[in-house]
Amino acid sequence: MNLSRRDAIKGFAAVTGLTGGDSFTRILSGSEESSMVDTPKIQSCIIVFYYGGPSHLDMFDLKPDAPDNIRGVFKPISTSVPGTLISELLPEHAKIMHKVALVRSMHHTNRLHDSASTEILTGRQSPQGDREEFQPIPQFYPAYGAALAMLRRQREIEIPFAALPWVFKNVIPVPCQWGGFLGNSYDPFQISGDAGKVTFSADAFKRPSDLPILRLKNRQQLLNAINEGTDISKVTSKEGFRTHLGKALKLMQSTSLAKALTIEEESESTRQSYGLYDEKPPAGVRNVAGHQLRGQNLLLARRLVEAGVSFINVYDFRQQGQNWDSHVNNFPEHKDRLVPPMDKSFAALINDLDQRGLLDTTLVIGMGEFGRTPKINPDAGRDHWPDCYSIVLAGGGVKGGMVYGASDRIGAYPIEKAVTPADLAATIYWRFGINSNADIHDQTGRPHRLADGNPITELFES
Repeated sequence: MNLSRRDAIKGFAAVTGLTGGDSFTRILSGSEESSMVDTPKIQSCIIVFYYGGPSHLDMFDLKPDAPDNIRGVFKPISTSVPGTLISELLPEHAKIMHKVALVRSMHHTNRLHDSASTEILTGRQSPQGDREEFQPIPQFYPAYGAALAMLRRQREIEIPFAALPWVFKNVIPVPCQWGGFLGNSYDPFQISGDAGKVTFSADAFKRPSDLPILRLKNRQQLLNAINEGTDISKVTSKEGFRTHLGKALKLMQSTSLAKALTIEEESESTRQSYGLYDEKPPAGVRNVAGHQLRGQNLLLARRLVEAGVSFINVYDFRQQGQNWDSHVNNFPEHKDRLVPPMDKSFAALINDLDQRGLLDTTLVIGMGEFGRTPKINPDAGRDHWPDCYSIVLAGGGVKGGMVYGASDRIGAYPIEKAVTPADLAATIYWRFGINSNADIHDQTGRPHRLADGNPITELFES
């Protein structure tokens, strides 16, 4: 396979996620340059995103004294924290509750998947308002990992932001997973999962067999002489373009990242602790391959932390119709399909990070885009409910065993210490030592506040 100079450049751009319309060199305001206001408390953050909306009333905020059409069928169980009860569906979470902080008062106003996912994964309401998207639209606000990558771009971090094991979508890919107005040079390093083989790969490591790194390095030297109508003429800074091509070459030679993806090197016992079955899966599991991949996603997240990745988004489900959206048969869906692999793998991740001395410097957040309605519908399901739901945090200095906020007697609305996605955003940036009141600028130079909320300092030891 022979590549022209133009093909080589396009290949480099594809590896880095760049397009000709990006602004590769940014003029930064003083507020961006001074955004670091404190010593970082964490080195990494993992968001485990339960796309579709888990039922808080059947998992973390049971209401056993509520009327029959609200309380559901699951019983509360004791945890490692005296007085803190969670659902019988979560026996592994119950064992680690002394390492976990539970927030029972998360809320926002978006009742549809796309807009709710956008707000919880960027900290900002979608400019389009509360709606689902049926045609591709540009993402506006950047994902947390993208903003973090931009603000810490002077650091020598090989991969500041990664996402796995797919791009998630309702009808179209939800516009909250990339760099947004910062440009797609801040998009995540995308990792793909193979549910059948329970393995992972990344396009950035793929290149034609007859195109070795040495040839790519030689071709990079031709950039100085390129003047024949390539897309580089559209780039505002050729020097910035060369910088990103250099990063692409470095990435393609990365042994640490390539090694991190080879989870088959983990011991069988470790892989099984996250959910890998050498014989047969637990009763009720219908999609064995998908069930196992959900656990191995979190094992890979731990390996990425060890490889130095700063921010990792794990998307638990890919698509509408296969996710946590339990409008019908909520109770068997949660019991047999949804909760068991989530319970097992999340607890395994927290224990694994702890045993390896990584939990104090890694913030782990488990959350959906909203919860489910208190009232059970005629199809024995629960519908979308953003007015109050639960999320969990662990590591990164979290006060283990803490329950923050509270909902009313039927789990419908916060009655104590209400939390918004903007508060969560401010908390994440604060733990990285970043001033959440700082301005960042889009590619037109327009300023945007990094986060409008307030850090939830009470959740942390210091």
